[in-house]
Amino acid sequence: MDVSHEVERMVCIHRGPNNGPAPIPEEGRWVQAREIKDISGLTHGVGWCAPQQGACKLTLNVKQGIIEEALVETIGCTGMTHSAAMASEILPGKTILECLNVDLVCDAINTAMRELFLQIVYGRTQTAFSENGLPIGAAMEDLGKGLRSVTATMYGTTQKGPRYMEMAEGYVTRLALDDNDEIIGYEFVKLGPMMDLIAAGKEPGEALKKCTGTYGRFAEAVRTINPRKE
Repeated sequence: MDVSHEVERMVCIHRGPNNGPAPIPEEGRWVQAREIKDISGLTHGVGWCAPQQGACKLTLNVKQGIIEEALVETIGCTGMTHSAAMASEILPGKTILECLNVDLVCDAINTAMRELFLQIVYGRTQTAFSENGLPIGAAMEDLGKGLRSVTATMYGTTQKGPRYMEMAEGYVTRLALDDNDEIIGYEFVKLGPMMDLIAAGKEPGEALKKCTGTYGRFAEAVRTINPRKE
């Protein structure tokens, strides 16, 4: 490498002991990470795009520096879904350093990758103290039995009040109101399990009925409304 004239003229002084990097917790071990292959862990993080039109929740399962599993969930502009599809092909099989410097198509996904990189290399993973970490497939378990992202979609105005549209339980079909027109419960459909039943050959109406449930004091409702139309 090139050395400046000023440095070249300097007297050589020997350094003291080199203790190396501080150990970080990784999958039940303490690791002095010197290379990318020293990094392992499963973690989640959220990124956002520059115009802040959407966000990405990214889950990565890293083994010896390689991303072995990736779950990409987005909310916001419609183009993000296509970007997520491409990112799901790009991420697995690459090192976390490669993915930090690869265009993951969407700003929000790129930002999520950056935030996760920091968590992983600093030993701030969810599996930091879990022996051997989690197996490949653990990220998919985040989606639950219906294999759908857990989303919340709520809307409210000063004139007409709140509307629950999507809860952890599923797609909200009816809101239960009391005699003060306050929400006391809701009816929902578990879309993932419903589609599984239909794919298995069950008649759609029967599948819908089987995957419909209620929450709260729905049975005590004075009246119910469709939150998207009424």
